[in-house]
Amino acid sequence: MKPDKRDIEILVLSDIHLGTYGCHAKELYKYLKSISPQKVILNGDIIDIWQFSKRYWPKSHMRVLKQFIAWMSQGIEVVYIPGNHDEMMRRFKGFELGSFRIENKLSLKLPDGKAWVFHGDVFDVTMKYSKWLAKAGAVGYDSLIQINRLVNFISNRVFGKGNLSLSKKIKNSVKSAVKFINDFEETATGIASENGYTYVVCGHIHQPIIRDYSTPNGTVTYLNSGDWIENLTSLEYNGGKWEIYQYDINAKEEEEVNEIEVRSSKELFDELVTEFKLVV
Repeated sequence: MKPDKRDIEILVLSDIHLGTYGCHAKELYKYLKSISPQKVILNGDIIDIWQFSKRYWPKSHMRVLKQFIAWMSQGIEVVYIPGNHDEMMRRFKGFELGSFRIENKLSLKLPDGKAWVFHGDVFDVTMKYSKWLAKAGAVGYDSLIQINRLVNFISNRVFGKGNLSLSKKIKNSVKSAVKFINDFEETATGIASENGYTYVVCGHIHQPIIRDYSTPNGTVTYLNSGDWIENLTSLEYNGGKWEIYQYDINAKEEEEVNEIEVRSSKELFDELVTEFKLVV
């Protein structure tokens, strides 16, 4: 018997980065198949258009997209909020197809207040003034993730030590990175407070957290859904309470198989169009 799926009122996912080597699409797909959400918010950097290459698109990445489309076909509301890596989607703001729509930001009315949802790259000065530098950094980050996977393979198979995160160690040890994260949170909560929000929900910086901030207008809760590169996290809302879900990457899994498929961009597009036609 298959286990019952967990009911979730609101699911927030961000920074999946489909199309990159660092994306844990297989684990994400298992998570998506284990839940039954009423509302899904895809809060940016879902497909990494910056680094997209037709040379790398595993079946697991397509399965994730198909699962989102399957939810749409069931009438489950899916809201796509583009981030910086999929910013070209912003030109389609206001687009609607069945239960799917694209927005640049979202305001949610919850029983205990309003939640302001957006990706968060608007606060990134590097993105605003040196996009080429940000893209170069993204390539370097993806390379570090690939090295990290090799290190983890050796750590698990040879030494039995479990997984490590090199990028997280670097970010947590560099003072400027820590300051940037703190400034990001304070800026987001400050603006949210001024506009009467109780919650502010972001992605972008790959740091899953739920933290309360005291502001002149009262307490504002900052939430970040993390990512599916390093942390494998999401935000779940149920019964008036937000929680961070984290996939157990050290859980014993079946042997992975090489599932990389080399297909043209047209073939990928045609497959997605076919799936969307089932929704309409």
